[in-house]
Amino acid sequence: MGKPTGFMEFKREKMKEQPPLERIKNWNEYATRLTDEQLQTQGARCMDCGTPFCHMGIEIRGTAAGCPIQNVIPEWNDLVYKGNWKEALDRLHMTNNFPEFTGRVCPAPCEASCTLGITDPAVAIKSIERSIIDKGFENNWITPRIPANRTGLKVAIIGSGPAGLAAADQLNQLGHSVTVYERDDRAGGLLMYGIPNMKLEKEVVERRINLLRQEGIDFVLNTEIGKDISTEEIKENFDAVILCTGAQKQRELRIDGSNSEGVHLAMDYLTDVTKSLLNSNLTDGKAINVKGKDVIVIGGGDTGADCVATAIRQKARSVYQFGKHPMLPTTRMPDTPWPQDPNIYKLDYAYEEVEAVQGGDPREYLIQTKKIIADKNGHVKELHTIQMEKILGEDGFYYFNEIPGTEKIWPAKYVFVAIGFEGVEKTVPEQFGVKVQNNRIKASQTDFETNVPGIFAAGDARRGQSLVVWAIKEGRAVAANVHHYLEARVLK
Repeated sequence: MGKPTGFMEFKREKMKEQPPLERIKNWNEYATRLTDEQLQTQGARCMDCGTPFCHMGIEIRGTAAGCPIQNVIPEWNDLVYKGNWKEALDRLHMTNNFPEFTGRVCPAPCEASCTLGITDPAVAIKSIERSIIDKGFENNWITPRIPANRTGLKVAIIGSGPAGLAAADQLNQLGHSVTVYERDDRAGGLLMYGIPNMKLEKEVVERRINLLRQEGIDFVLNTEIGKDISTEEIKENFDAVILCTGAQKQRELRIDGSNSEGVHLAMDYLTDVTKSLLNSNLTDGKAINVKGKDVIVIGGGDTGADCVATAIRQKARSVYQFGKHPMLPTTRMPDTPWPQDPNIYKLDYAYEEVEAVQGGDPREYLIQTKKIIADKNGHVKELHTIQMEKILGEDGFYYFNEIPGTEKIWPAKYVFVAIGFEGVEKTVPEQFGVKVQNNRIKASQTDFETNVPGIFAAGDARRGQSLVVWAIKEGRAVAANVHHYLEARVLK
């Protein structure tokens, strides 16, 4: 695979990125692909490593190791190296319905499991993947695939996120008639409103949705189950139902003052800004606007980082992000050995941008917000915090202890809460009579069927909050099982 000595001859190259001070002036994707020649060189770095770990797709102690959808990465790396782009696209589509999404927003556990990554920077798998699919669209190699025959069987999918879209694509190509119900005004789920434009431009999402429509999938938008259409009507009109509603119940901050005006859940902020951007280029006044204000994001994950990047584009006066954990190590540690994701310190796009503006990384580590103080009008004006230390107890568990004397007051006019997700919103599964356990829809690990015959579940709603690539895997898997279920019904 690749050039036999390529990994010794060529260095890893990153995608081109607009300089931070330039890209914060717009809402476009900040990364663009390398030239074809550079990408062929990157493909040449793929080693003939005998047993590739990059596509094994397993979980080790709760973290992904290798590509969850088992992309045959060495094969399309080799095809790109040889300049066979169209064949590389065909090979990529064998396992991945939406490479244009994963090539932009996936954290690339495949690269963490790259054999070359043991001693050197890993092969630029994600960059190559994105380039293959983008080149496919640019050259009109990707056209609607209209199923030759229809089975006459109908499937309803509730939710149009990556799991729902993958399931719809698979079942449609098998000849079933698929209708996707989405309560929002645009299809795509978290791809549309949960990930900001600078990471995933919405034209990319809409391009794929339009293609799926041309292939025969029906999208019913602005439709809430139980309100705009009843579960009885869905069960009467469809032979199977798949619940792909995501794990969208956000975890709320429960401290004094958390109900003050100006305190918002992170996804509400990101959604409002994206909707306003798409509807009016931010001129309709409907988005939360932090221009000239002090902003604090509570929660140290990717959603919090997206809030940071959004706030800096709105020209916030200052932006800080609070996390309860210590700063990650800069190198792989013994508790995350290869081929696991090393979970190391990275200067993500958002932090590069704030550093360029404010002169420092906006992240504060081992910090706990004790209370929020509002002004006389009920609007947040400051946060009170204390530093913590992480201690390993005698029982083997870690504990966080407050450090006396480290109290601090932070000015803030807006606070965005990004402390994770509790799990699935229970309204839809309850209306279908489906069991929810541990904040997830209870569905079989083998066939994805719930306690109600003919109703299945997949994606974050079933497995909990996870990566887009895991959602695609779930969507493909549930589609295969629904197909078997439908076949069995016909045979009866």
